[in-house]
Amino acid sequence: MARRAFVVNAAVRDKVRHLAGVGVSQDDIAKIIGCAPKTLRKRLRDELDRGVAEANATISGYLFAAAKAGNIAAIIFWLKTRAHWSERPASDEPVPAPMPSRTQRWSSSCPAIAEIRS
Repeated sequence: MARRAFVVNAAVRDKVRHLAGVGVSQDDIAKIIGCAPKTLRKRLRDELDRGVAEANATISGYLFAAAKAGNIAAIIFWLKTRAHWSERPASDEPVPAPMPSRTQRWSSSCPAIAEIRS
């Protein structure tokens, strides 16, 4: 007995796009809509990709809005993931004292300046 042909219509496309967007695995989506995983990937590739992309865009929008509103966790997350900021690892070595600038070294060693200051 031959298999029944899998019919793809607008409702199936919307369901696949939604399920892919909320993170359901392709194997589970195939079970839900009643086809083989290979058929799902072959016939509904665009919906699988679009669902994930649309969900990422929506969540990115919420994250961006939260960061703009001053949510510190959202700001830190955005900077680390999108702006490639990173925290420096703690070092066991002490941080060296900053060198005095040229002007400070020159003025402290110049006798005329030292006399004016006193």
